[in-house]
Amino acid sequence: MENRRPFWACSPDEVLRDLRAVPEGLSTVEAEQRQVVSASARLTPQRDSQPFRLLLAQFRSPIILILLFASGVSFFLAEHSDALIILAIILVSALLSFWQEYSAARAVAGLLALVQITAQTWRDGRLREVPADDIVPGDIVELSAGSSLPGDARLLDAKDLFVDEATLTGETYPAEKSTGTLTDAVPSQKRTNSLFLGTHVVSGQARAVIVAVGKDTEFGRIAHRMQVRAPETEFERGVRRFGYLLLEVTLLLVFSIFAVNVYLARPVLESFLFSMALAVGLTPQLLPAIISVNLSHGAKRMAQQKVVVKRLTSIENFGSMNVLCSDKTGTLTMGSMRLHAALDLQGRPSEKVLFLAQLNAMFETGFSNPLDEALRRHRSVDLTGYRKLEEEPYDFVRKRLSILVATPQTHVLITKGAVDSMLTACLDAEQSDGTVVSIDEVRDSIRQQVRELSAQGFRTLGLACRNMGAVDRVSKEHETAMTFLGLVAFADPPKPGMAETIATLKGLGVSLKMVTGDQALVAAYVGRAVGLENPHLLTGTDLRGMSDDALRTRANSIDIFAEIEPNQKERIIRALRASGNVVGYLGDGINDAPALHAADVGISVDSAVDVAKEAADLVLLEHDLGVLVQGVREGRMTFANTLKYVFMATSANFGNMFSMAGASLFLPFLPLLPKQILLTNVLTDLPEMTIATDRVDHELIERPRRWDIPFIRRFMLTFGLVSSLFDYLTFGVLLLLLHSTAGQFRTGWFVESVLSASLIVLVIRTRRPCYTSRPSSALLITTLLTGLGTMLLPVTPVGAFLGFEPLPPIFWAAMLGILLAYVVVAEFAKQLFYRQVQNGS
Repeated sequence: MENRRPFWACSPDEVLRDLRAVPEGLSTVEAEQRQVVSASARLTPQRDSQPFRLLLAQFRSPIILILLFASGVSFFLAEHSDALIILAIILVSALLSFWQEYSAARAVAGLLALVQITAQTWRDGRLREVPADDIVPGDIVELSAGSSLPGDARLLDAKDLFVDEATLTGETYPAEKSTGTLTDAVPSQKRTNSLFLGTHVVSGQARAVIVAVGKDTEFGRIAHRMQVRAPETEFERGVRRFGYLLLEVTLLLVFSIFAVNVYLARPVLESFLFSMALAVGLTPQLLPAIISVNLSHGAKRMAQQKVVVKRLTSIENFGSMNVLCSDKTGTLTMGSMRLHAALDLQGRPSEKVLFLAQLNAMFETGFSNPLDEALRRHRSVDLTGYRKLEEEPYDFVRKRLSILVATPQTHVLITKGAVDSMLTACLDAEQSDGTVVSIDEVRDSIRQQVRELSAQGFRTLGLACRNMGAVDRVSKEHETAMTFLGLVAFADPPKPGMAETIATLKGLGVSLKMVTGDQALVAAYVGRAVGLENPHLLTGTDLRGMSDDALRTRANSIDIFAEIEPNQKERIIRALRASGNVVGYLGDGINDAPALHAADVGISVDSAVDVAKEAADLVLLEHDLGVLVQGVREGRMTFANTLKYVFMATSANFGNMFSMAGASLFLPFLPLLPKQILLTNVLTDLPEMTIATDRVDHELIERPRRWDIPFIRRFMLTFGLVSSLFDYLTFGVLLLLLHSTAGQFRTGWFVESVLSASLIVLVIRTRRPCYTSRPSSALLITTLLTGLGTMLLPVTPVGAFLGFEPLPPIFWAAMLGILLAYVVVAEFAKQLFYRQVQNGS
């Protein structure tokens, strides 16, 4: 803005003039020009620079940097060939890792585009859905309940507007907004005519002009808030703890080996390169790439099942989830409400109740809801002679919606909403014959009628009206002294096959808990209809009088939470998590954001309000629990394949490097040259890069699984020991039986090391006997090609350049015999290991 006065201290006309904007909105051409100018202010990273940064990230490991430095020193000391080979192997490894991560990132970016947040924006004089990232200063946006602010804005027009600013101010209650002009010195939390990026509309309607986006907003200026990482997931915590475990082992081993080699008067540079190469071999440097590839493959498979993953690490939590909290409407039920009946006080069909309820629904323009849609769809209504004057939108405090209508005779305020809320707003009630009685006389009979309808699964609203005479403006205060007319009942039957879906989830170890604001009898009816036999139920009223400790104790045994207020959802989620569950929450409403944030896995739907989609980790393209069933399986498959790489890195690879370190202490020469160690590391990683495509045994996905570092440590010790035993057997055969030279020893050990590490993948990828579980074609082919390439390498010029020698036939027979014995013993050790795990020993 050119005007030096802050926008909240300027009138709407002044703000529009300073922004060179008009109430009808910008043209498409002007908006595109402004997007170029404001691109640098965007908070999202520029995609163009991402590949370069990702490539550089492959070299950020301290061990790799030290190795590069040592290679440079080696080059200047005239060891040109060795230095170039080491550099080439490091580069190839980095490029492979980069390509895997970059491909994964591109795939995920494409999926995220499916659930893009948009804003209702005036462009070229028409109201359009514009991606939030394309909004520019000067854009005119229309806001309603559930809308997220795409930037800081100045209100041009507002009606009963309340905005949740908790992310900016920490204030729990929504802030009321209006269009008045303020003074320059008003602090941000009191700028009632301003809207801010990162906040969302709770109720009401508004039109506003965007004055700032991205880094130029109030939210963007709070730099530390924007830079704070999202809370660490259990998956990330498991990876970190696994990394610490390997780091401890690696540092202890590497420093010890380097010190001993120097003590034995071996060349310092060669000893240093050897130690660093061992560190690279011990470090699962492809783990970040493998995790990214596994998760992105999982995300793509889940997208095929109509589940879009917004945060990749949430896939593990999705697979670990054992409790799913879900709303009733549209998830367990059809979600397409149909009008069952419009009834008077005596429970008889009433044309007057139906007509006024339809008038209310026809003129409603606030937050779209299926109840009004059902009324509008029921039958056509002749609106001749009727005109909307004013609207008091629905909110979650009043639980009412009022429309002021001009009729041929007078102005009438028509209100519908939750029955108890309506009863408190009424002074009297009109019977079917037109007589009016005190509301106290019929309150009990109305509630009994509601209970009977609810027990049959019908959702009910109360309807009331008030003659306003010539009044043409209303507010919430006018919702008093009304006349209760009757009830409107809606049917929302359970979805076909929902009972089978819930039973399938239960078979996968995921228990469903319904969390709904609906009346307890309605919720119980639907619960029984979808297979929750004799469901245990807790109401919002019960919840209010319960301590957090008491709720945590009871939460696991409750099947249905009914008549729940918006602020109670988060409390339920936290209680379930505190009692040791991994909790998923499925929500799509304005008031679901806190619960989505609180859950281990926040799940929303593509048709949800913006704030719910923003808070979610996963977005369903179909509002159907059946979609989640396959999604849970895919999440568990992804986690299982990630753990396969971890097991591989902690078995043969670890055993080989440990054996090599030990051999270097008693051999008069290095068991492998540094460049050969690095090549071993690259070749053994090749099959593992296809692990994301591998098949997963059924038993690994039928129950939730979580990171278990003690289990991984035990696995590493067991299979690392088996690997080392055969490594030392190989050393003995090569030295004592075959009397190999240094070159033959290195070649034989290289071949045995790569082949054993490649083939062991096929053994430890499954808990079953390896011959009964078929690996994926990609994993099998890359394993065979890696083995074939390893066996051919010593007889090629490249092999000679790397220091390998052709082996006599007797060497090949010995190596293949040892390899076969290793696979058999590893298979036996695996069966024994899992039998002991199953027995709890």
